[in-house]
Amino acid sequence: MPKGAFPHALTDRRAFHLAQAMLEGFDRHYRLFREASAAAKQRFERADWPGQQRAQRERIEYYDTRVAEAAERLQREFIASALSMEVWQQVKLHYIGLLTNHHQPELAETFFNSVTTKILHRSYFNNEFIFVRPAVSTEYIENDEPAATPTYRAYYPTPATLRETWMRIVDNFRLEVPFEDLARDAQCVADAVTAELGDFRMRANFQVQVLSSLFFRNKGAYVVGKVINGFQETPFALPILHNERGRLEIDTALFGEDDLLLLFSFARAYFMVTMEVPSAYVLFLRSMMPRKPGSELYAALGLQKQGKNIFYRDFLHHLRHSTDRFRIAPGIKGMVMLVFDLPSFPFVFKVIKDFFPPQKETTRELIKAKYLIVKQHDRVGRMADTLEYSNVAFPISRFEPELVAELKTFCASLLEQDGEMLVIRHVYIERRMIPLNIFLHDAPRDEMERAVVEYGNAIKDLVAANIFPGDMLWKNFGITRHGKVVFYDYDEIEYLTDCNFRKVPEARNEEDEMSGEVWYRVGPKDVFPETFGPFLLGNPSVREVFMKHHADLLDAAFWQGHKERILAGHVHDVFPYDPHKRFRAPQRGADGATSSA
Repeated sequence: MPKGAFPHALTDRRAFHLAQAMLEGFDRHYRLFREASAAAKQRFERADWPGQQRAQRERIEYYDTRVAEAAERLQREFIASALSMEVWQQVKLHYIGLLTNHHQPELAETFFNSVTTKILHRSYFNNEFIFVRPAVSTEYIENDEPAATPTYRAYYPTPATLRETWMRIVDNFRLEVPFEDLARDAQCVADAVTAELGDFRMRANFQVQVLSSLFFRNKGAYVVGKVINGFQETPFALPILHNERGRLEIDTALFGEDDLLLLFSFARAYFMVTMEVPSAYVLFLRSMMPRKPGSELYAALGLQKQGKNIFYRDFLHHLRHSTDRFRIAPGIKGMVMLVFDLPSFPFVFKVIKDFFPPQKETTRELIKAKYLIVKQHDRVGRMADTLEYSNVAFPISRFEPELVAELKTFCASLLEQDGEMLVIRHVYIERRMIPLNIFLHDAPRDEMERAVVEYGNAIKDLVAANIFPGDMLWKNFGITRHGKVVFYDYDEIEYLTDCNFRKVPEARNEEDEMSGEVWYRVGPKDVFPETFGPFLLGNPSVREVFMKHHADLLDAAFWQGHKERILAGHVHDVFPYDPHKRFRAPQRGADGATSSA
């Protein structure tokens, strides 16, 4: 049968039942996903922050669990791995038919790919067996059931009812916790809208469109929508927080694509959102953030597997329409990861090496566990999300010879050459950033100062999220296009609460003081912050700025104090926006930290 051809008749009765069982597996997955997301509202109302974090971690694991269940069922009931090519072609056609009028067809197609590739050998991974391209359109999908909630609601205020409209928008979410003063907050929002739009005149179609689900993450709930006035569309988000009296407040109003891009950053944890038609949410969000790839929006909504699928399609498309070659990534080579990139593509590819120098006491499995921690943890805008892939086939003709040689030297166990393709069995993909050490080397004085202050802020945000970065060298941090400093080297991270922060003991005698060796006992989890200085602050200009703003990072008491507060049950927050944007002055705690969302 020619490649891409399908049988004219659906003749095998097993094929329909197998497709039906596959879709039942997906529907079970999405039902549980929606239930976990919907429960975020109750956790927010109860201020159950540990429960919210736990649910966010557990939800990430749902997909792989459901895929394994579905694969096991298909193998048990149909001996799926032994079915012929013709049967699998029919399974796919039946599955496409079952997706007619389905509300999540694109997610169901990805689920089909995941289950199929778990059952079949990769030599079958082609257009005949998996969805390389979408087969079912997601345009204009809506839930037409009589009692269904629409994707978004539209409100039509007048100049006289602007404040009341914002009150109604928030009240329609039916939060069970009372607001401190919703009328006051709504007036703040109305004033902020007027200031943002300038001296504007409401046109005939003036409206506020608001997505029907709140967006929950950590200790915040966000109203997300856009203000439409004539041909002008202004995206907005309203963070709702608990105040110190246990009542709710609208903390600020965020406007414009840049503010929304920071809120939906790849360096932040996924939102929990209740969606019947996720493609409609992504379409709405793309209208607000046209620079944000659809893959990242699906991931931000907690649908990270769909994000991976779309990303890989975009990557294959880019390969077909580019001619440059993969190369060893510029910068200092890592001891644990071999990093390469494609100059025309804004991501880097990271492969764990087969062996490490003696000072790196680690294993491949331990490194993978560290990356999993980051995937499941609150990344507070300071840790880059990673896309993890298995058995990725690259055209070897697109690799620089030096890169092939490095891969064969350091990562031989993860390589397989299959004809003209080089298969890498396990790879991480991250957004490319300018390494901070390179940025500081070339930056003018004012930009250097901002970057050093941001570096210290990044570490303090990680501390607040119960993360000790481990290797804090400048080369392990990057700077984004928004000027944010983000950590991206995870092989030495630890939970802050697992570390023991100590002050270096006083020398017992002159011999100890002059010794080049450590003369005091050091436990496996002991950390001595005052020793960071010689490794980080060799540049006098950098040292001056660092000591002015972040000298406390060299003090064991700073780290130990945060550890003790976290162990006592305190959940720190980190703003996904500039604290100066808040409607009211931030409340400062004993540690000087600001309460945030």
